[in-house]
Amino acid sequence: MVSAKRGAAWGLLVAAAQGRRRITDDRLSAAVGGRVVLVTGASFGIGEATARRLARAGARVLLVARTAERLQEVADEIRAAGGDAQAYAMNLADPAKVEELARTVLQDHGHVDVLVSNAGRSIRRSVADSYQRFHDIERTNAINYLGPARLVLELLPSMRRRGEGHIVNVSTAGVRTPPMARWSAYLASKSAFDVWLRCVAQEIRGDGVTVSTVYMGLVHTRMSEPTPLLNELPGLTPEQAADQVCTAIAERTHNITPPMVRPAELLGNLFRIPTDRLLEQYFRISSKRKRPSGDEGS
Repeated sequence: MVSAKRGAAWGLLVAAAQGRRRITDDRLSAAVGGRVVLVTGASFGIGEATARRLARAGARVLLVARTAERLQEVADEIRAAGGDAQAYAMNLADPAKVEELARTVLQDHGHVDVLVSNAGRSIRRSVADSYQRFHDIERTNAINYLGPARLVLELLPSMRRRGEGHIVNVSTAGVRTPPMARWSAYLASKSAFDVWLRCVAQEIRGDGVTVSTVYMGLVHTRMSEPTPLLNELPGLTPEQAADQVCTAIAERTHNITPPMVRPAELLGNLFRIPTDRLLEQYFRISSKRKRPSGDEGS
């Protein structure tokens, strides 16, 4: 009984902090049935869960990620369950490969109805540990900004010619809340793509192409595992996160934002100096406790 109450309380805490959306199977099927949906970062975590849910709803799912063997495994499992999936192993950080992917996909399927830009690389490292690691900035930008932007540019002309299309950016709540120490490379790269795509959205909506951004709260995946603190905080499962992505696809909502983000964003802007000072103090205190730093990608 105590365990059940604790579980319910934890669920309410997650919902309050991260938000919960639930798109019905019928609503999702009506939106994506028979349509071509390309999902990047589809071999693990949010991307994998999103691809599986979309396939169950009747979408033809194109899976994109670096890990060919795992990607093929996911595609095989989707097809075994009656879904329609095809794997395209590709490194989003390679511009030539992105161009080749878009060309191949359009040749194979004619068009892409929905692009889910989910692939990402997370890194948590202080600047003191980054003096000889400029490549941290280069590779986070390659995966989180430059690669996704290149893929949008390659697929967008086809969408605009057809007069329809939808792009979903799986972003992070961190681009909306006060910036945190140690996350500089990651948050800068995610912010860059977020702003770039929002600017582009203003130019393409008149052509029938819409954009949604999911400002994802904490999701417990292999990307968050290297940071011990995150493992102790309330967060979503990949399936719960995928439900938010699918909601954005079906409803074409402008953005999905966790409840805790809006007040944090407002307070951070109104009280920027004291907020920065408070986070500086947190950095000093937390630096006294030795914690591993690392990065992960999907």
